[in-house]
Amino acid sequence: MDNRYHSWRANAAEATTVNVVMDDAARNVLRNTYMLLSLCLGFSALTAGAAIVLQLPYPGLILTLLGYFGLLYMVNRNRTSGAGVAWTFALTGFMGYTLGPIVGLYLRLPNGGMTVMMALAATAAIFLTLSAYALMAKRDLSFLGGFLSAGVMVAFLASLAAIFLQIPAMSLGVSALFVLLMSGMILFETNQIVRGGETNYIMATVSLFVSLFNLFTSLLQILGFVNNSD
Repeated sequence: MDNRYHSWRANAAEATTVNVVMDDAARNVLRNTYMLLSLCLGFSALTAGAAIVLQLPYPGLILTLLGYFGLLYMVNRNRTSGAGVAWTFALTGFMGYTLGPIVGLYLRLPNGGMTVMMALAATAAIFLTLSAYALMAKRDLSFLGGFLSAGVMVAFLASLAAIFLQIPAMSLGVSALFVLLMSGMILFETNQIVRGGETNYIMATVSLFVSLFNLFTSLLQILGFVNNSD
């Protein structure tokens, strides 16, 4: 009985250690992901700022989707080579360009500057909080993968319906749903890196960037509605 007890304690201690401590490979992936993500966020901010200053028009839904999925395909195809980094910058720069006209529109509204700053601050706070939790969490969050994938597909189709049907309440509901789903994606992807489930820092960077992009735009729409509803 005593031997079985000590054996159980040893196995439990080993499991706890595995859950908490990252190996060198996971640590390298995490470091490279955060480094590339920081650079891509900066580059995206530059392209967004240029689009605002030059007053470039929004490319439209079809061109945006074609550009996004086309560049995403090229990133995925070259994810194991240096070209994948270049395509990642191309993708995030393009997404920054599409964001510029949207942010410019909000800046021209009453309380627009405050709305944009609040959305940025909320996005940063959510990302830092959830990343810290995912880094310290002892639980394996891989079970969220299927649920989040299905949820994103449903939310994406609902967002298209909201655009074509022109229903403001539906758009706000979709934005709120995206906030929850993108928060979940940040948790999931970071936890996957920590536990060794994601070994490619390029794809990890793209996943986190897209989550941050959608989180920011969703918060921007919600806060824009609240700040300009008077």
